[in-house]
Amino acid sequence: MITDFTTTQERELLTNAARGNRDAFGELVRRYEKKVLALSNRLCGNPEDGADAAQEAFVSAWRGLPNFRGDANFSTWLYRLTCNACTDLLRGRQRRDTHSGPSLNDEEAHTDFPDPAPSPQEAAERRELREEIRDALRQLSPEHRQVLILREIHQLSYGEIGEALSLDGGTVKSRIHRARESLRKILIERGTFPAANRLREQERGAAYEQS
Repeated sequence: MITDFTTTQERELLTNAARGNRDAFGELVRRYEKKVLALSNRLCGNPEDGADAAQEAFVSAWRGLPNFRGDANFSTWLYRLTCNACTDLLRGRQRRDTHSGPSLNDEEAHTDFPDPAPSPQEAAERRELREEIRDALRQLSPEHRQVLILREIHQLSYGEIGEALSLDGGTVKSRIHRARESLRKILIERGTFPAANRLREQERGAAYEQS
């Protein structure tokens, strides 16, 4: 999850960037670019589109900072801009190719799960399971994929997801529930859900918890 702005230095960066200080904004970009790029890569499915969407998100942040009043955390606001940029890009892509879709790419996103030195066979099985999960995520609707990535991978709270996507709490919960059920159904049909669930428990500590 992106760290909230809590220090005096960070608040000063926001204030100065909102006044047009490019050096201050450049520092904000350096602090947040990895998290923003990780999210955009996951939502867009490839590093080229992810980089374009991340750049557009930061451009929107630069333009919008003078009007940013801190009603939400800056990190949450930046997530919202990133999600909007990815949504716009994906809509354009779908018009060009209805068969394409976002996927997860842990190597490109630099947010791979921790690996407690598994055996070669275990490592191969985990790679296969991750690919099954990525492929299943491709089959979800953009709305379901979006909330599931924000919740399960980026570990945002329901409130933070609601702020990032401009959704009320009830909609967030129901959308996450439907997304989990859809993903679960796909994995069950492929015969991989129990193994995938164990993988999540091992690597994240908890999987598909009840909302």
